[in-house]
Amino acid sequence: MVPQPVKGEKGLVNVDTTWGIIQPMQVAKGVRTIDEIEVNEFREKGLPIIDARTPGFYDVSTILGAKNIPHNEITERMGELDRGQPSIFFCNGPQCPQSPWAIHNLLEAGFPPEKILYYRGGMHDWVTLGLPLENKKQ
Repeated sequence: MVPQPVKGEKGLVNVDTTWGIIQPMQVAKGVRTIDEIEVNEFREKGLPIIDARTPGFYDVSTILGAKNIPHNEITERMGELDRGQPSIFFCNGPQCPQSPWAIHNLLEAGFPPEKILYYRGGMHDWVTLGLPLENKKQ
């Protein structure tokens, strides 16, 4: 699901486009969709970026500095989110439903939509653009 490096070809990745269903650009009313520039600004400032994927994906690689709160645990772990400032939520990319599920669950639980930012590009676009990654298994 996440682009993989092409062996022996520095800077090239192989993209599998056969999985998932394309997610809408606007995930929910009041939730703003953001791009890589905003994600990187958050990352550089140490602000909250939430990887909503299951641990198996997160452990392989994630956006540098992201915290893992899987979509299926988000409501139980809402207390780990800072309601005083927005958090970015992402998953595998535009075809992945994991961060949209997390966002919808948060909204249903009463979390304020203005404190949720949706990075639709997720790992797919982040990796494709060669942006900083972190491997949790190391």
